[in-house]
Amino acid sequence: MKAPFIACLVSSLLAILPAAAAPKPADRTWTDPATALREDPDFAILGEYRDEKTGAQVVALGKGQFDLYLLDGGLPGAGWEPGMPRTLLKGGREDGKLDFAGDAGKTTATIADGSLSLTKADGTKQQLKKVERRSPTLEVKPPEGAVVLFDGSSADAWENGKIENGHLAASGCTTKQRFGDYTLHLEFRTPYMPDARGQQRGNSGVYHGGRWETQILDSFGLEGEANECGGIYSVSKPRLNLCLPPLSWQTYDVEFTAAKFDASGKRTAWPRITVRLNGTLIHENLELARDFTAAAPLSKPLESPEGPVFLQAHGNPVVFRNIWIMPGRVK
Repeated sequence: MKAPFIACLVSSLLAILPAAAAPKPADRTWTDPATALREDPDFAILGEYRDEKTGAQVVALGKGQFDLYLLDGGLPGAGWEPGMPRTLLKGGREDGKLDFAGDAGKTTATIADGSLSLTKADGTKQQLKKVERRSPTLEVKPPEGAVVLFDGSSADAWENGKIENGHLAASGCTTKQRFGDYTLHLEFRTPYMPDARGQQRGNSGVYHGGRWETQILDSFGLEGEANECGGIYSVSKPRLNLCLPPLSWQTYDVEFTAAKFDASGKRTAWPRITVRLNGTLIHENLELARDFTAAAPLSKPLESPEGPVFLQAHGNPVVFRNIWIMPGRVK
């Protein structure tokens, strides 16, 4: 058999074989900050910037593209409040520079070396420095009498609990113990998924009583809706969006008051919840006037004040640490 014929045969066979699937854009997922910083230059740019007058949140959209939100007064919970001006600038890399424009081109910005140079529509120039905010309740120790649900050493408190690199994975795990009234502290970290959008970007959730979800999502810089981080899913949006950038450790501190029942078993009061995200109050004594929220593991009419804590699996590598609960204590 001659060599040209063999080459032709091989070429024909390769043509009919299925090609290896190209990685989907959303497959670019990082779970470690050091690795993300090394492998994707966009990760060093995203985050929060501020000076004494203005805050800025820079959201990575993949492939060198970003959204930049300018917040008059400062960052959310630190000067900026709902109803204050919030301006979107779009931008990306070009010729080695990272430039933004918005407000019909009247407002522009450039980012370099951890600093954001801003020129407003009236010609005012400002210099904003990058900052890394940290929740004031991060790594808080469990008080005496608390039930430690996860401290990195064991997942024995959970059905379907899985430890990954010393953290509890969002594996659809449920506490073996059930609780009525309680105060809960929990720390979580969303992955860096710059190409993903919406509910596919760092999705998980903490279900109280196995029924009502405080949403987890990489919704850094977004409006702050009921299906975004801090929202009570399908019930109420947070007072403001306190979500930090992806791969930041964040905290939920929750006071949960269970539903009330009379001697005959009739419900006389719905449960109530107060939520702090990263130390800031976002829901206060909110009535949960329904039997359950979406995807709840307990999805039948409410019959008892007690239920488990459930950590939702949603296909994204969200992880948790330092989880403890104080039964019977609501401030």
